[in-house]
Amino acid sequence: MSSAQSDVGVLSEVSESELKRRLVHASGTGLPLLYVLGFVSWEQFGLVMLLVSAVAAILEFFRLVVGLDWGIYDELTRSYEQTNVAGYALYMFSMTAVVLVFAPHIAIPAALMLTIGDPVSGLLGTTREADESKRLRTLGAMFAVCFAVSAPFLVPAAGPVGWAAAAAAALAATAADGFKPVIASYVVDDNLSIPPAAALAASAVLAATGAAPLFG
Repeated sequence: MSSAQSDVGVLSEVSESELKRRLVHASGTGLPLLYVLGFVSWEQFGLVMLLVSAVAAILEFFRLVVGLDWGIYDELTRSYEQTNVAGYALYMFSMTAVVLVFAPHIAIPAALMLTIGDPVSGLLGTTREADESKRLRTLGAMFAVCFAVSAPFLVPAAGPVGWAAAAAAALAATAADGFKPVIASYVVDDNLSIPPAAALAASAVLAATGAAPLFG
C-alpha cells in the first residue's frame, strides 16, 4: 500500500465524534492565549484556570454522582470515561496545576502541547485501546509539534539551553501521549499526564543549568 493510500485509510478511521473531540480539545488553546496575547496578567490567568477547573469539577460531580445525562457527554467522552473523571476535566486540572506551579515560559508550552500537540497526534493516529501505544510516525509528529510550540517560550527565557529544555519537554509529552498505562483498572489519561510531564522535563534541564527560573 502506498503512503498516500495509507494516509487516506488513517483519515477514514477518524469518526465524526472523534473529530468533534479533537476540535473541542484544540479550542482550549484560547486559554493560554489569554496570557500570551496580554489580555490577562499571569496572576489573573491563574485565577481563570482555577475557575474553569472548578466548573469542570462541578460538571463531573453532577455527571458521575448525581447522574446528569446530557447528550453532549455521549459525543465527547469515550467508553472508559463513562464511570471515571472525563478527559475534558483532567485537561483543565492538569493545565491549571502547571500554571499554578511553574513559571510562564514552562507552563504555557506545557499547556500548548496538550491543546495543540495532542489533537494533531490524535487525528494522525487511529482509534486504539487505552493500553496500546501509537505508531512511530504519529509519535514523531507529536514531538515535532511539541518542540515547535515550546521553543519560542523556552529559548528566549533560557538562551541556548532553551533548545535542550524544549526537546526534553517535547520528548516527555510525546511519551505521555504515546502510551496510556492502566493502573488498577484506571486509565492514566494523557490529558492528565502531558502538561506535568512536559513541565517537569523542561524544569529539570533548567534546574541543572540554572539558565532560567522554574517558578512563577
